[in-house]
Amino acid sequence: MTLITLETSAAANDGFDHGDICELPSTRELVEDVFTMTSDRWSMRVIRALSGGPIRFTRLMAAVDGVSHRMLTRTLRSLERDGLVSRTSYPESPPRVEYELTALGNTFSEPLRAFIQWTHDHQVEIEQSRERFDG
Repeated sequence: MTLITLETSAAANDGFDHGDICELPSTRELVEDVFTMTSDRWSMRVIRALSGGPIRFTRLMAAVDGVSHRMLTRTLRSLERDGLVSRTSYPESPPRVEYELTALGNTFSEPLRAFIQWTHDHQVEIEQSRERFDG
């Protein structure tokens, strides 16, 4: 389903013209990027692990079960690029690097909680629909 279809079906359901929100192509692209980020395997897990405060790379890797060194590095760089995560390097021996959510990253928790709550509220309906479909 494309973003245009999402906007159209959402508008039909609640009477709100979602097209106004994503009127600019740059906004649509960014919304698509954020949806992609939220649906990748590691970003949400990393954000959740960072919600407790600054953490070193090796501890973060242990907190995000199953992530490889390479994928954690790529995920952190992507989140840092989007301004959700900051990286602080301390000039010590051995070198120490910590990652933490930025102010922007912390604001992401509200829509994430809303998404989790929506999923919880509709869990039975989704599971029943899946059973009917897979039946």
